[in-house]
Amino acid sequence: MIIRPRRLRKTQKIRDLVRETDLKVNDLIMPIFIDETLNNDEKKPISSMPNQYRFGIDAAVKECEEIADLGVPAVILFGIPKEKDEIASSGYDDNGGVQEVIRKVKEKLNDDLIIIADVCMCEYTSHGHCGIISKDGEVLNDETLPILAKIALSYAKAGVDIVAPSDMMDGRVYEIRKVLEENNYKNVSIMSYSAKYASAFYGPFRDAADSTPQFGDRKAYQMDIANSREALREIELDIEEGADLLLVKPALPYLDIIRLARDNYNIPVGGYCVSGEYSMIEAAAEKGWLDRKKTVFETLLSIKRAGAEFIITYWAKEVAEWLSKN
Repeated sequence: MIIRPRRLRKTQKIRDLVRETDLKVNDLIMPIFIDETLNNDEKKPISSMPNQYRFGIDAAVKECEEIADLGVPAVILFGIPKEKDEIASSGYDDNGGVQEVIRKVKEKLNDDLIIIADVCMCEYTSHGHCGIISKDGEVLNDETLPILAKIALSYAKAGVDIVAPSDMMDGRVYEIRKVLEENNYKNVSIMSYSAKYASAFYGPFRDAADSTPQFGDRKAYQMDIANSREALREIELDIEEGADLLLVKPALPYLDIIRLARDNYNIPVGGYCVSGEYSMIEAAAEKGWLDRKKTVFETLLSIKRAGAEFIITYWAKEVAEWLSKN
């Protein structure tokens, strides 16, 4: 007998019938950059990320409304402050740009859009690192934790649904969970960047968020790109400390890590399709070397197939429009 798997590929209807993985609008989370230096209704193109923008306060709120209208369930907010210092004090300013957008979006949309806020110090520090710096240039772990918790608490006060610590300090999930519980924000979820690698794919984001380190690099706290078992340890610790959702960043070079997380843990796992992944596809498509739409779908579908239940992607808004037309 000749086995012919091609029979199930004969027509599009048959392929659709046996398809194992689907990409849906509900899988998508759209990043938004809030720039306090812009006028409220202004948006500014990001040179290294075609078709992506920094937004003033009101422009960001309008963007959130458009995203919600497309059926995208969530956004993740990043802030660019007017002023930076060594301790990221703008990050926990209750009148900061991210906090203001959270309040305004919740007032307009209530629960029609999930608001996630990235919790880190790099955008808010004068030195561009994700924690407090010692006199000899070391990023201090324990001294950083209270500040991360203050940022998370400030977002919770503004009405955020989920806080997302991305700093990779040891013990930060526990510290954030403790402060949220103590202040009666028990229903605010924590989406931990549990496996965040010291990747070369972050370059355009650092341009977008104005978060390039002023000295050294982040290898002392972000994960070694060669390690996978270490990711499982990080994930397990974050779950023990109170994380509700897990995130692997970047996604494409670490699909194996997404699969390991999905196979080993029973809480939601997501992948962050980061700026470098976005920009390299955009650049190749601009050159005519790739079919842009097909490549975007294949990229996001691969992340879903690896085991991600949600995907942070700069294509979220556009893909939602494509899916609605299909």
